Amino acid sequence: AVVSTQSTGSFKLFSTLQINTFIELPNELAMASSNGGKIGDIPTDAMTLNRFVMEEQMKITGATGAFTLLLNSLATACKATEAAVRKAGIAQLYGIAGDTNSTGDEQKKLDVLANELFINLLKSSYQTCAMVSEENEGMIEVPVAKHGKYIVCFDPLDGSSNIDCLVSIGSIFGIYKREKEGPVSTEDCLLPGNKLVAAGYCVFGTACMMVLSTGQGVNGFTLDPSIGEFILTAPNLKIPNKGKIYSTNEGNAQYLDSKLQKYLHDCKFPATGKPKAARYVGSMVADVHRTICYGGVFMYPGNSSAPNGKLRLLYECNPMAYIVEQAGGKAVTGRGDERVLDVVPKKLHDRCPIFLGSSDDVDVILSYLNE
Repeated sequence: AVVSTQSTGSFKLFSTLQINTFIELPNELAMASSNGGKIGDIPTDAMTLNRFVMEEQMKITGATGAFTLLLNSLATACKATEAAVRKAGIAQLYGIAGDTNSTGDEQKKLDVLANELFINLLKSSYQTCAMVSEENEGMIEVPVAKHGKYIVCFDPLDGSSNIDCLVSIGSIFGIYKREKEGPVSTEDCLLPGNKLVAAGYCVFGTACMMVLSTGQGVNGFTLDPSIGEFILTAPNLKIPNKGKIYSTNEGNAQYLDSKLQKYLHDCKFPATGKPKAARYVGSMVADVHRTICYGGVFMYPGNSSAPNGKLRLLYECNPMAYIVEQAGGKAVTGRGDERVLDVVPKKLHDRCPIFLGSSDDVDVILSYLNE
């Protein structure tokens, strides 16, 4: 069909289906507000991540928008990393980069790329003064001309050992507000998790989802690749009080404390009822995301060969503990009732044992450890 556009006098080709859509559109628009903001199956009033953050910003007296800009830069870094992960095979980004990171792990090519994306996008946001990355030995200082008031700690690509076999991986970040003025130093970054102002992770799996908490609960946003926006799809996420799953690397069981060995035995051979299901991916993002969705417990405890476990406090344990607590769960170190968020780091890459998940399940583990 050929339609004349009177305003320009030009002609444009449209299919009959498109013309029928235009004819029906006024009626559809009239119905959209009464149909949850949808025309057909397409939402016309979607809550994007950007819109969500701006609406939250409006609730805070004196908000400047700096935090909103920072979150937008983090979202862009996650989108760019997700895009790189999707085309890694075609772009020959699988394999080892030939170096090790700050904690001695072999760096993958995607590790290096994701790290550069996060650093450059955060620097160009003009809202950070320092960063801590798993991939860098020391603090990453931002040029004074680009200084902001926030410190961001991140693992740009968690679970990178699973990259080459296409298992779910992701990015983790935690945001602190700097507490003092003057030149930035490493000490400014050594803050406990209870000082976090926001934390989140982005999981690259069957879909790309960003899970975010700014201290007012937890919300999940799924990336719509057709428009390049994160859309709110899981509002007010809550972890069940009790689950049927435990998640840990049982290959290390021989090195564990006898009390934990007994707990694992009882998970598989309970005195009454059904045994718990064992699920372990090896990507913290994937394992924690499943735990939040289905309940249960994820743990990476200390053992005789690694007394403080394997996971790093600033950019793995703290952000995840913050999110789990905001979702109604618990996150502890296993040393008495100590919260992960109360641990004060002494070094940038300190490790910390962690037990997190459904509150009832974490309490059960503590009952074994405190016997």
